[in-house]
Amino acid sequence: MKVILTGATGFTGSHLLAQLLERGIRPICFVRPASAPLQGVPTITGDLADPQFPEADVLLNTASIGFGHGPAIVAAAQRAGIRRAIFISTTAIFTTLNAKTKSVRMAAEETIRNSGLQWTIIRPTMIYGTARDRNMVRLVRYLSRWPVMPVGGRGRHLLQPVHVDDVARAMLLALDHDVSIGRAYNVAGKAPLTFNQVIDVVAAQLGKRVIKVHLPVTAVASMLALAERAKLRLPVKSEQIRRLNEDKAFDYSEAARDLGYAPIPFEEGIAREIESMGLRRK
Repeated sequence: MKVILTGATGFTGSHLLAQLLERGIRPICFVRPASAPLQGVPTITGDLADPQFPEADVLLNTASIGFGHGPAIVAAAQRAGIRRAIFISTTAIFTTLNAKTKSVRMAAEETIRNSGLQWTIIRPTMIYGTARDRNMVRLVRYLSRWPVMPVGGRGRHLLQPVHVDDVARAMLLALDHDVSIGRAYNVAGKAPLTFNQVIDVVAAQLGKRVIKVHLPVTAVASMLALAERAKLRLPVKSEQIRRLNEDKAFDYSEAARDLGYAPIPFEEGIAREIESMGLRRK
């Protein structure tokens, strides 16, 4: 089986590459020219705005479809004679906010569905797992240093972070099960938690006592928006604060039924992340 993997040097893609190699599959990795070199696997470079893929059986696309490259990636797969294709999207397409990339991602999914490919779409929730993630790593670092945590809102809305290894595994499970062809699956962590609970779990793993200070979400988001317009560099964005105040719990029972998907608990996953960062409970 000849496999093309996009985004192999990225966060999710690097974990998927490791799992492929464990299976004895050496994919052809499509990466940007500026990406770090990969050892031990065939690599081609190019631009996702106009990718050129060699002939292959399977495309595993972990590169973001939120930058408008979805149609070009689909067209490249069609030109290369690829039939089976598995794409990473995101549960963020269900946000009630007017997020900039929502319409782009939804349009990309529509292109995939109409492509004629034997497609599967995997929609993870917030991905975490190592210091390379863009989500939990900032919370871990903050709580490792400071005893007071400002929270925009009451912290009672739900999150369901998913470990990066579970996301990579879900893509391979989709490849293993033909029932996934023509289906889109939400892929989440084992159980939802409130943001307050997430803070408590991380603090407990770090051996820290943390005081949460709850602030009015509208005021916090508005101040951040003003700072963004002034082009100030900020640790969080106004949209992220607003997203923390909408529920992001997702049912993954279809992935469990069709693929045998079984994610790890957040407590286990965040412990792995903290260990990988060299931060241990004191």
